[in-house]
Amino acid sequence: MIRRHFFLFAALAAVVLMLVVGGLKLAFGAKAAGQGGPVGRATNVSAVVVAERPFIDRIEVLGVAKGRQSVTITSNTAELITAVHFTDGQAVARGQVLVDLKSASEDAGIAEAGVRLAQAERDYQRWKTLADRGVAPRVSAEQYLAARETAKAGVASAQAQKLDRVIRAPFAGRVGISDVAPGMLISPGTAIVTLDDVSLIRVDFSVPDRYLASMREGLPISARPDALPGETFVGRIAQIDTRIDPTTRAVKARAEFPNPGGRLKPGMLVKVSIDQGQRTAAAVPEAAVQFEGTQASVFVIAKGPKGQVARRTSVDTGLSAGGFVEIRSGVKSGDKIVADGLNRIQDGAPISDRPGGGGPGGKGMGPAGAGGAERKAR
Repeated sequence: MIRRHFFLFAALAAVVLMLVVGGLKLAFGAKAAGQGGPVGRATNVSAVVVAERPFIDRIEVLGVAKGRQSVTITSNTAELITAVHFTDGQAVARGQVLVDLKSASEDAGIAEAGVRLAQAERDYQRWKTLADRGVAPRVSAEQYLAARETAKAGVASAQAQKLDRVIRAPFAGRVGISDVAPGMLISPGTAIVTLDDVSLIRVDFSVPDRYLASMREGLPISARPDALPGETFVGRIAQIDTRIDPTTRAVKARAEFPNPGGRLKPGMLVKVSIDQGQRTAAAVPEAAVQFEGTQASVFVIAKGPKGQVARRTSVDTGLSAGGFVEIRSGVKSGDKIVADGLNRIQDGAPISDRPGGGGPGGKGMGPAGAGGAERKAR
């Protein structure tokens, strides 16, 4: 009985001793952490030195491409198609006949108006001769002159009606894909074919009015279509609107891009960019910046009581380009920060650093080549 109680007391004492030792370790560890000292083993991280890097201020917005002239050819009357004079994708000249509509009635009208004009001309000439001889009154000759002019107008009207049965290209360009064929009945407004002049492509876009001072007619502008990745087209700002939209506070502008090879197509979504100049600023790799909502921070490598520690520091970021982020405030050139693996460390944690991917001793923070930074205008 005594032996059993002895073992129980011994076990209880061992448990109490373990709890005391564990509490002391936790207390001393918390104290060391509060003083900025290392807690446990140092984490091995990559280090990078903040360095200056060139950035390009750029306004970038989206726009939709359209041809210099674009139209959908339609008919203003309901009639049968008798002939189609184009093929899909064909280049056509201005005034070229595209479609003939049935015009038997109009041809008869022209013939009838011509006969009336001929008769009116004979009547006028006869009465004019009589009036010149004094046999007939001058007023009768003038009445037949009016009848002749009326007959001429009738001929012009009949010919105009015939022209409505001949569909012509209003300008030079290239027709699209069409489904019309001889024998098809079309009604007013029915699309026959599209026609686009794509020798020059126009892109209309809007930018906030705060950038108005940076824009002017003739300013170079570049375009990158989503449908043609890797290709850039260079043009100019052709026109800036005379008004600012009071609702969006944006101004509309039009850019023009030469399109000799026809690579740009009307309807393409393009990203237009306007460069505003180059400047140099402190920059760090994107992987070194931690974002929590609108707040950004980096881990600065600082000296602790027993080595190096990571200190979380809030920073104000700017443009992004080429995998680097502009730092406006919070750190300065020459500061050493943690390059990556930010999820493995905490504020005040002990670290041991090795040269990372940038800055002096690294690869990529040097100022070789300007990074094209984008300022997106919304």
